[in-house]
Amino acid sequence: MARAISPRRKALVTVIAWTIGLAIFFPILWTAILSFKSEGNAIASPLTVLSTPFTFESYETVQERSNYFGHFWNSVVISLGSTLLALLVAIPAAWAMAFVPGKRTKDLLLWMLSTKMMPAVGVLVPIYLIFRDLGLLDTRTGLVVVLMLMNLPIVVWMLYTYFREIPGEILEAARMDGATLKDELIYVLTPMAVPGIASTLLLNIILAWNEAFWTLNLTAAKAAPLTAFIASYSSPEGLFYAKLSAASTLAIAPILILGWFSQKQLVRGLTFGAVK
Repeated sequence: MARAISPRRKALVTVIAWTIGLAIFFPILWTAILSFKSEGNAIASPLTVLSTPFTFESYETVQERSNYFGHFWNSVVISLGSTLLALLVAIPAAWAMAFVPGKRTKDLLLWMLSTKMMPAVGVLVPIYLIFRDLGLLDTRTGLVVVLMLMNLPIVVWMLYTYFREIPGEILEAARMDGATLKDELIYVLTPMAVPGIASTLLLNIILAWNEAFWTLNLTAAKAAPLTAFIASYSSPEGLFYAKLSAASTLAIAPILILGWFSQKQLVRGLTFGAVK
């Protein structure tokens, strides 16, 4: 029987939750507000900023100066491409670890996760030299590959936890009915793990979309995504708060919209198997 929660405690938890949520969202909100101000008003005190008139001046300047849709398309191709490639590799790997575990499976999973603890700058030089020799610098193909490799441990870990919640008896029944390994993966396992795969896909898209270190170091102009688009407005000549805010708002708007419409699926997938 569920324990009753007093109205006072419920109200307190609600206030705390809203406070934390607003504190997390406030930088995004303030960035959006500054993007509609002139450069002179953007550097004023907060109360002065709120009282000044709104203008589209910064957005007009950003559109004239930069090819936003070119950067946007690069971000779409890189994030979707790296995510789909990671899923193609991670689904069979997670299946093997979940249903045919070996003595070293847990050690392998921990080793994969430990690679995320290494600073990315530690492998920048060798990856840069490899990409230079292979002609992958400033290409979307190169960024798809490197972002897939960077996020692959997280994808494998998430899919492994989802697959572990699926009863092995279902797969055994499919084998008794004559299902091959390919049929088992495509027609049995994948449909049952759709919530987990969907949340993994969405999370990986967000991670790839927001990746800045590799996109800034391995691209120049042709394959530069929206992270490079934002960085182009950070200049040693001065601080252009309004223009930088406008560029940032244009860059994060698509992923915010995606997260807003897919939040139920994302939460469902992240809590998949957590409640029995």
